Amino acid sequence: VQLQASGGGLVQAGDSLRLSCATSRRTFSRYVMGWFRQAPGKERELVASISLRGVTTWYADSVKGRFTIPRDNAKDTVYLQMNSLKFEDTALYFCAARIGTVASGKTEYDYWGQGTQVTVSS
Repeated sequence: VQLQASGGGLVQAGDSLRLSCATSRRTFSRYVMGWFRQAPGKERELVASISLRGVTTWYADSVKGRFTIPRDNAKDTVYLQMNSLKFEDTALYFCAARIGTVASGKTEYDYWGQGTQVTVSS
């Protein structure tokens, strides 16, 4: 599975941004999808995940209430809608896919896309 993330950029604190992750396979709906991020000098962390049909989602405490992770199985695409961005959201964001059914905090993923940089100025 090839994943292509896009949508990063430079924004101001309080702004919104939507990341997209398109996949190369029509079996997209068979994968749990997740968004990770890695800031300089920090470990990569799972930000959000979504189940196969979008019924369940999981969010890191740091983004709850601000980020959402919708998916469109008809377009083989998952999104990360980021609202009320903070300086500490600055990071390289990655999308990933794993075999499974339920969204959770599990961080072992099978396929990874390249990162897209999000920079939030304070």
